[in-house]
Amino acid sequence: MREEIRSLLRNRRHCVMATAADNQPYCSLMLYTVNADCTRIFMCTRRNSRKYRNLEENPCVSLLVDSRDQPRPRALTVEGEVEAFAGNLEIQQVRDAMFTAHPELQTLLDSPDASLICIRVKSVVFLNGLTDAIREQVE
Repeated sequence: MREEIRSLLRNRRHCVMATAADNQPYCSLMLYTVNADCTRIFMCTRRNSRKYRNLEENPCVSLLVDSRDQPRPRALTVEGEVEAFAGNLEIQQVRDAMFTAHPELQTLLDSPDASLICIRVKSVVFLNGLTDAIREQVE
């Protein structure tokens, strides 16, 4: 993955996550963090949410990360799939990373209904400006 793509992922806080179930798309504004090589993206949501139910039915997602507030807007579309965590240690490490990156999530992270989500990045489409598009397979 190109450094400019990893930099965008590391330096933004929000993304729009698109899920789908029963052939109905659904978008959610999410806070996220990434692993060191930006091949996995982590989020937190409630189990009783529509997005969580959609992910249980269909683990494929699309994420949009952008810098529309910058002089030269860039946008990254991430195609990925939900994957299980390796175990309780990884879950705790991701939870700690989420809290460090987004302390405002403390109440959600502490909720018994909260669930951490891991998205494995499969491919990206990077739009640098209005016309310069790059597609990369990640896995």
